Order: sequence, then structure tokens, then C-alpha cells
Amino acid sequence: MRTLSENVSQKKKGIVEYANGPSLEEINGGISVPKNWGFWKTLFAYSGPGALVAVGYMDPGNWATSITGGQNFGYLLMSVILISSLIAMLLQYMAAKLGIVSQMDLAQAIRARTTRTLGVVLWIMTELAIMATDIAEVIGGAIALYLLFHIPLIIAVFLTVFDVLILLLLTKVGFRKIEAIVVCLILVILLVFVYEVVLSRPDWLGSIKGLVPTGKTFSNSEQVAGMTPLSGALGIIGATVMPHNLYLHSAISQTRAIDHNDEEDVARTVRFTTWDSNIQLTFAFFVNALLLIMGVAVFKTGAVQDSSFFGLFDALNSTKMLSNPILVGVAKYGVLSTLFAIALLASGQNSTITGTLTGQVVMEGYVHLKVPLWARRLITRLISVVPVIICVLLTAGESDIQQHAAINDLIENSQIFLAFALPFSMLPLLMMTDSEEEMGKRFKNTLWVKILGWISVLLLIFLNLYNMQDAVVGFFSDNPTAAQTAMAGHIALVINILIVALLVWTLVELHLGDKRLKASKLDK
Repeated sequence: MRTLSENVSQKKKGIVEYANGPSLEEINGGISVPKNWGFWKTLFAYSGPGALVAVGYMDPGNWATSITGGQNFGYLLMSVILISSLIAMLLQYMAAKLGIVSQMDLAQAIRARTTRTLGVVLWIMTELAIMATDIAEVIGGAIALYLLFHIPLIIAVFLTVFDVLILLLLTKVGFRKIEAIVVCLILVILLVFVYEVVLSRPDWLGSIKGLVPTGKTFSNSEQVAGMTPLSGALGIIGATVMPHNLYLHSAISQTRAIDHNDEEDVARTVRFTTWDSNIQLTFAFFVNALLLIMGVAVFKTGAVQDSSFFGLFDALNSTKMLSNPILVGVAKYGVLSTLFAIALLASGQNSTITGTLTGQVVMEGYVHLKVPLWARRLITRLISVVPVIICVLLTAGESDIQQHAAINDLIENSQIFLAFALPFSMLPLLMMTDSEEEMGKRFKNTLWVKILGWISVLLLIFLNLYNMQDAVVGFFSDNPTAAQTAMAGHIALVINILIVALLVWTLVELHLGDKRLKASKLDK
């Protein structure tokens, strides 16, 4: 099997290469799976890509929204986590299927139908979305280093740049081992939260009842600590479904060797890749559900005023804030808070791997350029640490709570780029997997997948546009004035108009591109 560090013969100028071959060419089709294995052994052979995708659904950006939602509204928002996870399974299934059947990742498939100008625009927008997720990883990793080893925060931020050395090491071991490392880190995160939640003795029946949405789930009237159920639900949805995962899955689903002349082999790959994805995303659902249950059962109601990672760490160390005598006894030894910081560090390192691979996918797909993984990681990480460093320096003279709140706001405000980029990955994905011309009669979306897909995609786009004003308000202040709120409304309107205009441009070019591809096939 080839490793990520092997070179591919391409035009090269310095460290930049021309790339217009298979997606992630160094690992594309590099893992063979014999056809005569039984179900479980075959499933194990296909397992791995789903874990890399699931990481994006349990990254540091998800933590505060789920825990705070639980503390404020009990188990009410459990249903939102479930719905988000089911939508994620549907979208990731379509992304993986696109890659396996068409032999193109999502970026390549879109670029094949659009002009170079639009390709560059979409590439820049997607890169900004990737960097926005990187900000949460920088903050999560830096805070974990600060909490575990008492490294000053500004130094810890710079140290996160050196995770490029971890990436360099991983490029030498082979993709299958990278998958195994990611799975191990996911298990660390899962086991930490299982341990802490079990100790808290939650109301399991109440959590199960919370899986069924009610009229209160999306209510905008009840407000707790400045949050309504609707804003809490939007926060969970926004932190869960992210565009870069669709690009990543459409690429790494092609790492298994496939005989595309054998329709049954393609079907087998789609089936087992879907199993892998759904199993790993189920783990992600449990992690997010456990985070919300922590908010309900671990802490006393309203006890945690500081919902940042610092505040949660301190709360797990404080016997006054915990709701259960067993937790109080364990907290005295610092076990709960230390495990929390370890899980936070594991989450950040997982995202290092997936974020870098996704960046390579979109760069190669949209603009046909490629740089070494270590160089791309170094560049994007250095860009991502800039706003974090500015935030830390500007709040250095303020109280700890104010500094923590500012850093937490930075994570939340960075999500606006995800809201901007999400429609441009979801809609093309749905259109192309609905197409018999693209997917063939056997692999195009079935009627129920098509219906659920359109409902999910349109709902997510609506919620992102609807929540844009609140996202913009977050840039001004936690307690905005009437003038700031009005200005945020105007800015949000302009952003939404730009999103819709760019979306129309994209859809028109996709339609015209489909016609060109059909005409070229007829000519042949």
C-alpha cells in the first residue's frame, strides 16, 4: 500500500504541483479488499473513512453548544442532536456514494461543471470555512495544553502550530494506520464522557423522552441565560453539519480498490462504506448526547456561568457546582477535569488530520493545485492562530471570565463562514446524486432519499440564513445596543443576498455543465 508521502509524477514548480488526477492520488485505491471475505471481516476492512468524517461532528466547536443547551433546557434539545445526526448520515452517504461511483470527489465534480472563475470563488469560500473550523481546534488544543500542563495560553497557541510534526510522522505510516489512530482517539473521547456521565447518575428515561421533538424544542419565547431553545437548537445544528466533511468523505471513500467495470464490486463498496459511516456517526451522536447530558446531570442548574472550556474545566473541579455526591468525591482529586482536558486535546489532534486532508481535496479539486501536506497545514494553521493571538492579547488585561468569554465568542463567531459555505456543498451534492446521468440507474438516489435529502438541505439552508443576524450580532457584543442590532440586521441581509446570488450562479453553471457533459457523452 502506498503512503501519503509518496510522490506522484505531476508538473511541479517549487513545492506547488499541478494536480488534475484522481482524488488524493497518493492513497486513491491503495487499500485492497478481497471479495471472498465474510460480512464482519469485510466491514472491518472498509472501516476507517467513517471515523475521519465522524471527527468533524464531535470537534471542540460542538462542546459548548451541547453542554450549555443541556444546562439551560434539560433534555429538551436531545431531539435536535438526533435529527442533526440523522441528516449527517444521509448527507455523508450521498458524499461517499458520489466519490465511489463517479470516481470524483465533490470539489472535482463541481469544478467539472463550472468555469474557472467560479471554481476559484468556491475554493476561497471553502478554505475560509476550513480555517473557521481550525480556529476552534487551535483554541481547543491551546486550552487543553494550558489546563493540563499550565503552559501560558499565548505560548500554547503557538505550540499548536507544531502539530504539523505529528502530521509529518503520520504521512510515513500509511493511511490504514491513520484511520486506526483516529478511531483510538474517538474511543478516548467517548470513554471519558461515558465515565463522567455514568458517575452523575442522569435521568436516563428523561434523556430518552428528550429524543422526541415537541413544540418547545424550537420555541423562541422561553429564555435562560440569554439563550432560547431555538437559538440553542440552531447552535447545535450549526456546529454539527459542516461543509468540509462532505468534501472529505467523497475523497477518502475512494481509498479502497474498486473494479469499476464490475457493478457488484461498486455496490459492495457503497454498501460497506455506508455501514462504516453510519456506525462512526452513531458514535458521534453518543458523544454529543453525552455532552448535553453532562450539562443536565453533572452540573447544578445554572451553576456554570462561564460556558467556555476554562469554565467547564473549573466546574468539573469545583465541588460546589456538581450535582451528585459521587461526582463531588471524585472531583476532589481532579480526575473529572483532567479527563475533560485530555478529551479536548484528543479532539483537537483528530481534527488536525481531517482538516489538512480536506484542504488538499478542495485545492486539488477546485484549482488543480497541490502542496505537500506539511506545508498546507503550516500555512493554514499560522493563518488560523492570528485571530486567536489577537483575541488573547486584546483581553490580556481583563478579568479571567471576560477573557474566557471573548475566546468563546471567537469560536462562535467563526461559525458564520460555515453557514456561508454549507449550501454550496449540499445542493450540488444532492443534485449530482439525484442524477441518473451521473450515478447510473442503480446508484442514483432512491425516491425516499431524494425527498429526505431535499427536505434536509432546504431546512439547513433556511436555518443558516435565518440565524445569520444572530451570528453577525455576535461580532458586536454579547449585549448589543439597538443600533448594533439594527446594523447587524442590515449586514446579515447583505450576506444572505450574496449567498443567494452566488448560489444561483452556481446552480446555473452546474445546469449548463451537465448539458455539456451529456453532449460530450453523446458525441462519443
